[in-house]
Amino acid sequence: MRVALFLTCVNDTLYPDTGRAVVKLLTRLGVDVDFPMAQTCCGQAHYNTGYRHEAEPLARHFAEVFGEYEAVVTPSGSCGAMVRELYPRMGERARAEGRGDTLARTLAPVVPRTYELTEFLVDVLGVTDVGAYYPHTVTYHPTCHGLRALGLGDRPRRLLQAVRGLELVELPGADECCGFGGTFAVKNADVSAAMGADKVRNAASTGAEVLCAADNSCLMHIGGTMTRLNSGMRPVHLAEILASTEEEPAV
Repeated sequence: MRVALFLTCVNDTLYPDTGRAVVKLLTRLGVDVDFPMAQTCCGQAHYNTGYRHEAEPLARHFAEVFGEYEAVVTPSGSCGAMVRELYPRMGERARAEGRGDTLARTLAPVVPRTYELTEFLVDVLGVTDVGAYYPHTVTYHPTCHGLRALGLGDRPRRLLQAVRGLELVELPGADECCGFGGTFAVKNADVSAAMGADKVRNAASTGAEVLCAADNSCLMHIGGTMTRLNSGMRPVHLAEILASTEEEPAV
């Protein structure tokens, strides 16, 4: 199967190891992974800040870059939700504004072929045991876009439960937002910081070594709060845990 990795801006700039982990993991599972060099931002930041029309060229470019692949896999629930949930809305809005259906027709083919990583593993490849080994105590935070927009459900937990050596402990208040929310953290800094502190205190109460999530933007926010509160925990992307093996263990 030939798939494309959509790494996203945050990962490309700040967390390239997550992209490497996805490639390592999927290659181990027999998937042929491409990284289209022409990929850019999906337009989420523009769209969510109110610049809908400015987001449209980025959406068209996404469809052009990834249109030839059987599947597009991303280690980001928020960017995955942008493509799956908001691209169709962009097309419908353009039609409602009397600008025709060109945008909707351009975006339509790539929308159903775009998957968040855990969706692709469980729903497309049909695997939950990916041969991973990670001898640490882990608690899992389901990020808002994954939980509410994509409806990932128990897919990430099923993958984590199959990892050898990993002890998964429940996170109190797991379904509560961590406070990041993209520009929300800038526009409502005090509220964002308080929500982040609540999330970190709940995570610390589990005694886990690692807090895991499937979106590095949320982990960035949580990780910064962990540092300020001296929690002693580490934020780790789910892909890096699933890519870890006894032969090539993650740190």
